[in-house]
Amino acid sequence: MTDTLQTGRAVSRPPDHTGPRPVPFRGGGFRPTTNRWAGALVFVLIVAFVEIGLRAGWISKLTLPLPSDVFATFVQLYESGLLWKHLIPSLTRFVVGATLGALAGIGVGTLIGLFGLARAGLVPLVAALFPVPKIALLPLFVIWFGIGEGSKYALIALGTFTPMVVATYGAVDNVDRTLIRMGQSFGLSWGSIVRKIVLPGAMPGILSGLRIGLAIAIILLVAAEMLGAQYGIGAYILEAGSLYDLERLFAGVVILSVLGVATSAVVAWVERRVLRWRS
Repeated sequence: MTDTLQTGRAVSRPPDHTGPRPVPFRGGGFRPTTNRWAGALVFVLIVAFVEIGLRAGWISKLTLPLPSDVFATFVQLYESGLLWKHLIPSLTRFVVGATLGALAGIGVGTLIGLFGLARAGLVPLVAALFPVPKIALLPLFVIWFGIGEGSKYALIALGTFTPMVVATYGAVDNVDRTLIRMGQSFGLSWGSIVRKIVLPGAMPGILSGLRIGLAIAIILLVAAEMLGAQYGIGAYILEAGSLYDLERLFAGVVILSVLGVATSAVVAWVERRVLRWRS
């Protein structure tokens, strides 16, 4: 490659083989960043502060147990086999109830977002159900489904259902209508527009609602297991609280916290796979 100067003399220049250069991200301060150790460090600092505070007398031992004693309780639970006797029934109730509620909520929310008749008929019903404390309905579910597993599944499913409906039809409503009109201008069918434009565009809102719905499901799981359950994390916490056994009580609370963190991690994994187009 040559360049011609004003004097008319040609000067050779080496060819540029670097190819296209990537443009740096221009949204400084708004790009999400992650640090896998930050969350763990916060937990470690809190546990260390509580341990030191209890041993030094800054914190009363009547209010909090030593984290080391809680850990010893975990070890005892694991070695005795009681951990799995309580954890497996809770996980089963959580998975079954939350799955039923989430699938039904996504389906109904999608119908409300896509069809005006469904919106007119179902939105008032959802608005009436959403503010009702689901725990207050547990005695009614016991009457309907018995004191066994059916009432627990129903309570968890209903608690997951209502936030999923609201999140789903809100997410469908927020899909950019310009994209929908563009799909129509290219001759896409109604089903193709829903499958290729509406549902992918609504997926971030649906997954955000799923986080909330699963957190509510964990809360209702504990409430359901405190009534008529021999095994389960809720039953374990209720028994420990009645005996004022702080170590066992906090061990149950930590198990629920770990379940919440694990659930959030699963949703985050799904987000990375499903919403890869956002990056």
